[in-house]
Parts: sequence; structure tokens; C-alpha cells
Amino acid sequence: MENEIQIKKVIQFLEEIGIQVVEKELPESTFLPGLTIEKNQIIVDYTKLKYPGDILHEAGHIAVTSTDDRKQIGTTKMPSEWPTQGDEIASILWSFAALSYLELPPNFVFHPNGYKNSSDWYIENFSNGIYMGLPLLQWLKMAYPNDEISENEKLAFPRMKNWLRPD
Repeated sequence: MENEIQIKKVIQFLEEIGIQVVEKELPESTFLPGLTIEKNQIIVDYTKLKYPGDILHEAGHIAVTSTDDRKQIGTTKMPSEWPTQGDEIASILWSFAALSYLELPPNFVFHPNGYKNSSDWYIENFSNGIYMGLPLLQWLKMAYPNDEISENEKLAFPRMKNWLRPD
């Protein structure tokens, strides 16, 4: 029951920021169980979904991708190196900002079976204000830059300036 409430909260948020979530039957062979992304959409097969927080992390991949490339996700037109290491770092930090905004616990996204056994490390660092990748989110104009934060502390991360990467 709690997972259902959390999933509804996540989906409502994603749709508000412009990322569509579509329910559809998926094959067993998806990268994440019951989940894939295509273009500006997250495709979810709830019968196969193991970790609902993965929806939010995959949304982070869409969010940090340029508008033009977002339209190409899941097609042969998408650059083969996507997502890059920088995209991954930005997506992880974006996920934490979204968790904070939605008031969800960090282990909703950073579950023990993900993140190459580093979930606890991410939770510990982010919970202590150590935000690996923050300069990248600032450079992408998604997180507030330091000069704006110095004028207004309420703008400090995990508060986001833009949930989708502006071009």
C-alpha cells in the first residue's frame, strides 16, 4: 500500500514537470525489471517492476538530457555513448533532489540492490550535504548557482531551479 502511494506521488510529479509515465507490458529483458525509457517517456510494467524508485532515477536520465536528445532516447538516433558518466552522476543527484522535494525516504531510490552496492554511500553523503555532481547540475542550469544561493539560502540544493534541462 505504501509503495502504491509513493508511486502515485512520483508519477504525478513527473507528469507535472513534463515526463510522461506509460503503463505497458514489457519483455523480461529490460535493463531494469519492469522499466524502460523511450523518448520523453518512462514505460512501466507494474507486474515486473521490482524497485519503484527506479522510476524516479530513470526520470533523472530524461531530465538531464538535452531537449533534442530527449526525443531520441530509445531510438537508433540516440548517441551510443548515452548516458555518459556525467549523465549518470547528474541523474543520481537529480533523484536525490526529487526525493527531497517529494518527501520520500532516500532508500526509495537508493535501494540495496542498485548503484553497484553503493546505495548506503550515496545516502550517507547526500544526507550530510555532500553533493557529488552539484557543479554539473548548476552548469546545466538545473540547480541554483552559488551566487544566487549566497543571496538567498532557501535556494540551496536540494532545491532545484529547473527540473528539466533547459536549452
